[in-house]
Amino acid sequence: MTIYCLGSINVDVTYKVARLPLPGETIVAETVGRGLGGKGANQSAAAARAGAKVVHIGRIGADGDWCLAELTGFGVDCSHVSQAEGPSGHAIIHVDAAGENMITVFAGANAEQDMGRIDAALAEAVPGDWLVLQNETSHQETAARLAHGKGLRVAYSAAPFDAEALRHVLPYVSLLLLNEGEFAALGAAHIALPEGCAIVVTQGAAGSMWRQGDVSLDQPGFAVDAVDSTGAGDCFAGYLVAGLDAGASPEAALQRATAAAAISVTRPGAANALPARDEVTRFLSR
Repeated sequence: MTIYCLGSINVDVTYKVARLPLPGETIVAETVGRGLGGKGANQSAAAARAGAKVVHIGRIGADGDWCLAELTGFGVDCSHVSQAEGPSGHAIIHVDAAGENMITVFAGANAEQDMGRIDAALAEAVPGDWLVLQNETSHQETAARLAHGKGLRVAYSAAPFDAEALRHVLPYVSLLLLNEGEFAALGAAHIALPEGCAIVVTQGAAGSMWRQGDVSLDQPGFAVDAVDSTGAGDCFAGYLVAGLDAGASPEAALQRATAAAAISVTRPGAANALPARDEVTRFLSR
């Protein structure tokens, strides 16, 4: 089957700092680096690294040719990525000595998606394929409705968390992905899941959990020396959907996704930290 991802493509600028800055404080960075990022690009690249066939639907700016080249290099079909005249999406990332991060995102071209291009991409989809979404682009609700109507499974990372956006997209979702903070916000907003929808929550070093009807799965985390947690949730999401797409059980897919995310935090960066499928297999065999 095929995984279609309507998702952000960002230029990530990462500053390594001893600690995260306080409000109003100026601190000195130890290093600076530039790399491919954006929740959508990260998830597409992760799914491709996991062995899935992935088609990315997105938009870059005039400065984004190298982003497209890197995403293609991961094995992602980028024939449905268009280019705007303005800037690409950008993320400014601070990473401290413990691997924790603080991120500011500018949407750029990600907010200018073209429904005609989304239609054209999904015209190639068949029932049982996946559409992967996040909250860093425009047109999520329309794309989710279209995909659901065509019999696709819809996976939705509700991040950055927006309760109103979630309410609009959720009726078409079969797999909802949240971190602990977003899961708490879901409860606070009193948002009910549609019947049959699975919810998966990442819990950092503690692991992950799956809840769907009477099915309750808890996957412990793997002990690693964390360097940079940027993109770990996206690595998890891409690997999870790729596993389910390949026919793995929720339990097996959850384990591999948790292992892949654990490997990713031992490396700096987002897309460049993603492990290959055989790396995850070796990690689990140990």
